[in-house]
Amino acid sequence: MKELVEYIVKSIVDKPDNVNVTVEDSDFGKLIKIKVDESDKGRIIGKQGKIIKAIRQVVSASATKNGGRSRVEIIE
Repeated sequence: MKELVEYIVKSIVDKPDNVNVTVEDSDFGKLIKIKVDESDKGRIIGKQGKIIKAIRQVVSASATKNGGRSRVEIIE
């Protein structure tokens, strides 16, 4: 799951070297945290949040297929 999110995010941003994706266990399930350069946050969020919503849908579908739950957050 981490590799999938990292690949998607690095394909979108201008500074792929500054992308950091971590996965933590939480009460909800897997928590995927995305940290990008300050100038790339707008690219990850997208207009009206469409890109981050799409990333969350892909992660959710993959987690459901594997019998789990997951959540995606962008770190400030």
